[in-house]
Amino acid sequence: MVFSSIIFLIFFLPAFFILYYAVPAKAKNAILLLASLIFYAWGEPKYIILLVISSVVDYINGRMMEKFDGKDKIRKIFLVISVVINLSLLAVFKYSGLFIETLNRIPSFNIPDPGLPLPIGISFFTFQTMSYSIDVYRREVKAEHNFLNYMTYVSMFPQLIAGPIVRYKDVGKELSSRKITFENVTSGFIRFGMGLFKKVLIANGIGQLWDCCLESVSSLSFATAWLGAAAFSFKIYFDFSGYSDMAIGLGKMMGFDYPENFNYPYTADSVTDFWRRWHITLSSWFKSYVYIPLGGSRKGDLRTVFNLAVVWALTGFWHGASWNYLLWGAFFAVILILEKFVFAKLLSKTPSALKHIITLFLILVSWVIFAVEDFSSMGLYLKSMFSFSGGITDPLFIYSLRNYGLILAVAAVLSMPVYPLLRKKIRGLEWAKCIVFALLFIISVVYLVKNTYNPFLYFRF
Repeated sequence: MVFSSIIFLIFFLPAFFILYYAVPAKAKNAILLLASLIFYAWGEPKYIILLVISSVVDYINGRMMEKFDGKDKIRKIFLVISVVINLSLLAVFKYSGLFIETLNRIPSFNIPDPGLPLPIGISFFTFQTMSYSIDVYRREVKAEHNFLNYMTYVSMFPQLIAGPIVRYKDVGKELSSRKITFENVTSGFIRFGMGLFKKVLIANGIGQLWDCCLESVSSLSFATAWLGAAAFSFKIYFDFSGYSDMAIGLGKMMGFDYPENFNYPYTADSVTDFWRRWHITLSSWFKSYVYIPLGGSRKGDLRTVFNLAVVWALTGFWHGASWNYLLWGAFFAVILILEKFVFAKLLSKTPSALKHIITLFLILVSWVIFAVEDFSSMGLYLKSMFSFSGGITDPLFIYSLRNYGLILAVAAVLSMPVYPLLRKKIRGLEWAKCIVFALLFIISVVYLVKNTYNPFLYFRF
């Protein structure tokens, strides 16, 4: 992690908020920018320059597009410069190793790999800066004149390395003028505590079950393989949605309204519905800046199929520099195309419960493709899921149920909209809710102190 979790929670956040609330409104962006750069530099000091370069490029291009407002050809040149530079940085630092490794498998190739470390969060902040340039070009937002404000937008530490992907038009007004209210601070703290609980007490615990299954990939039983896939599905959901909750909560405490990123995706009754609920800001980004510009569904069925294939190839590669992510994207492209063009009428007549079961089945399979980068290991894992070559059950299955059964049950319940229902039931008992979340926060911090297992998948994206 960029910061040690304990240093971040016990020292960095309190010090930041004391200073942030103490300074006048005009100085808050400067404090936020300084804290964000310190936060990023803690783990990646040499890559601050990359963050600054990306910001400067798009800030200048935005100003130039505004300056030549009546000259569309010149404006397009600056847009192309922005997109090319951003995608080039992403290609070099994230994907060069993969392509060099792939080319070197050809006998006549022997290209040295520079071994560039992956800048944390590069996929997130690159998409943010690109969205700003495109929106300025489309005249959907006005170019930001204050570089301090723009650099603050790009580097805000709550969502810098793990999302949600925040577009400039989401927070542009708040960068110049925002209100910090007691209600937002308290609700933000509760949201932050909720995210910390999801990440630390659920995702981390279930993650150890997934690791055990992956270590035994060559000898998994049918039941253990599916249990492991379920464990990973909960791990990645509570991991990523937990960080999104923490980011949204911290944003509220600072006076920002970040967009929601998850809406109970495991309650979806189709894969199409799942992607309306999972990583909402990424799906929205690809829809706005890739799918619709390609023509969306307006140019006939064949073109729609092509557009979906392109979007999902890019979505897969966005997630990581490994060929299994491309396969993962292709898997979803095929499923979504079939849902749209082949099974649409059948699905409309299928009972909701059955559609939900089919969707969960497909999602569990997809997570194995996503999680296992080595294709031989992936093949072994999928073989265990679809055959009884390793038996129906094994000792690991019994051990896993005994040790992780409770946390799996809790994860299953909390992946459904139970909290909104409870919130309605206990309306007017805000003091009780605050006490519950304060206790969960304390328990989460204690757990962090005692445990060193604290991985996060999306830091590599």
